[in-house]
Amino acid sequence: MIHIGIFIFDGVEELDFVGPYEVFTMINEVCNYQGKPDGVDVRLISQDGKQVTCTKKMRVLTDGAISDTIDWDVILMPGGEGTRPLLDNEAVLKWLQLQAKNAKWVTSVCTGSMVLAKAGLTTGKKITTHHLNFEKFRQRELPGELVSGVRYVCDGNLITAAGVSAGIDMALWLTGQMFSPTMARSVQSAMQYDPDPPYANLKEN
Repeated sequence: MIHIGIFIFDGVEELDFVGPYEVFTMINEVCNYQGKPDGVDVRLISQDGKQVTCTKKMRVLTDGAISDTIDWDVILMPGGEGTRPLLDNEAVLKWLQLQAKNAKWVTSVCTGSMVLAKAGLTTGKKITTHHLNFEKFRQRELPGELVSGVRYVCDGNLITAAGVSAGIDMALWLTGQMFSPTMARSVQSAMQYDPDPPYANLKEN
């Protein structure tokens, strides 16, 4: 059983965590369909274990607080406007540092990479974030070599995804690493995830 902890907070961007949550929990759907037991335990956690209000006002209940949760195999830090206060939240930063010592994978979506960076987890690593936040990342003099034009970057056991929907791609890739590419393809098929946006060329009028 792989234990996956997704940290959420007031001001978290909804799809940053809901996208990966859908991917990871679909692993169990696929396992059960194949007559196998659950492969993952996915939990939403917050600093105090209470309800959070997301960037676009979705309200979400959590499964527990950082003080009463286990050591996670996978940690995910999503982004959103609420990451800004976290950059000065010593309790959360110390918790991330402790979790990173034993976690098999440390991941982020969007500006969640800024929180990982403030915790010192991106030093000497290639990383990415939302394309509109590259300059803010640099202005804060956070550690890490930013990579543009990619959906996600893997450097060792650190995986950082670009903005919002990129977290789905990152989670699917990680599913392939934790289980197999075949499992990841089955999860992708079960989600019917085959992006074909109607206005794909962003440069057109």
